[in-house]
Amino acid sequence: MKIGFVTDSTADVPADLAERNGIEIVPALVNIGSHSYSDGIELSREEFYTRLPNLYPPPTTSSPSVGSFQERYEKLLRKGAGLIISVHPPNELSGIFNAARLAAQDFGQRVKVLDSGQLSLGMGFQVILAAEAAGHGAVPDEVTSLMENIRQKARVAALLEGIEYVRRSGRVSWATAMIGGLLRLQPLIELRFGIVHRMGQVRTRLQGVERLMDILNSWGSLERLAVLHTNAESMARQLLEEVKSKVVVPPLLVNVTTAIGTHVGPNCLGFASIPVHPKRGSC
Repeated sequence: MKIGFVTDSTADVPADLAERNGIEIVPALVNIGSHSYSDGIELSREEFYTRLPNLYPPPTTSSPSVGSFQERYEKLLRKGAGLIISVHPPNELSGIFNAARLAAQDFGQRVKVLDSGQLSLGMGFQVILAAEAAGHGAVPDEVTSLMENIRQKARVAALLEGIEYVRRSGRVSWATAMIGGLLRLQPLIELRFGIVHRMGQVRTRLQGVERLMDILNSWGSLERLAVLHTNAESMARQLLEEVKSKVVVPPLLVNVTTAIGTHVGPNCLGFASIPVHPKRGSC
């Protein structure tokens, strides 16, 4: 059975990998003033992050329409897909999953909507590896089993320049509670199964990068790796050079999509990875 794959722009799947593996990407929406932009299409990431600190009122994000998912499902079915796997961020962090779920109701068992528990390449790697497996002949049960295994292992960690953007999102309870003590500090966070965990905070970028590397090293051997940033390419490339020997498949360098950047702010650095066998107690 031919399997089709759909995800959304918060997965940060690079365009070349999406095209190579036949992955359909539905853009989220970024709202600036009275105008809504299709994430990654109508507004470049570089321009957005340059403008972000001076945008008032602050930009917001919204989910793609139900119809936009239905169009992608119909497209893949017309191309011969017998099953479509649609992978999205957890409902705790975004309404995208619910929009995809509602869209899938009209297609019965032909569309399966999955909660990735992740964002950025923590989600994107799930789709990429599943599509690669399907391309090599894996059947639906094998693909869904693989995706669940990857979901359990996927890790995303980041160093933020400050707490303000996360606080604005309203999706992270500790961000509001800690605002007074964190205004001048740079928090480290990790996302797992839809929950944003605070991993501590530092006073300088150098301290933060060192802590970020400690977190990466705690994950053990890596199957896939991406260096993430929000318009901090110079430092991200330095990190890429430091970590590229940790994984056989060349790591990706990704300027994180605007729909995520709206809620974390510019000048963030991070890692997304799929460990081979995560170390016990790693965090």
